[in-house]
Amino acid sequence: MRRFYESVLRRVLHLYWRYSRGLTLGARAVVLDSSGRVFLIRHSYVAGWHLPGGGVEPGESILEALARELREEGNIEITGQPVLQGMFFNRDVSRRDHVAVFVVRDFRQDAPPQPNMEITAHSFFAVDALPDDTTCATRARIAEVVFGRPVALDW
Repeated sequence: MRRFYESVLRRVLHLYWRYSRGLTLGARAVVLDSSGRVFLIRHSYVAGWHLPGGGVEPGESILEALARELREEGNIEITGQPVLQGMFFNRDVSRRDHVAVFVVRDFRQDAPPQPNMEITAHSFFAVDALPDDTTCATRARIAEVVFGRPVALDW
């Protein structure tokens, strides 16, 4: 009988730990074309230019989320293996948010995406001529990939 209660207690504590300390996970990409330009997007709900990407949904792998977000936000189809650049703690969003950044060099974009309710603008930019309102985190991730700057821990 004691084993039964210990087993139940372990399960209850595990559920409490899991739901009280759950993490959120996002996937973003530094998409570089054959000319070395980087693909950036503008959201309707937040200022500045950003790397494309978004949250990993329940039941979805991180690479599935990355592929889905690139299709939705950039009409980009990944044709090669993305390379994990780093995992970043996004403490500005919450104490539980982490972002995985991948480098995507092998892709196809048959047509530019159409602006919609979420993505108001998009473009490829030379890395030395990013828009003035490109976010600091976006600039940092690009510098880590393109210029070999040290990879940070925080977003």
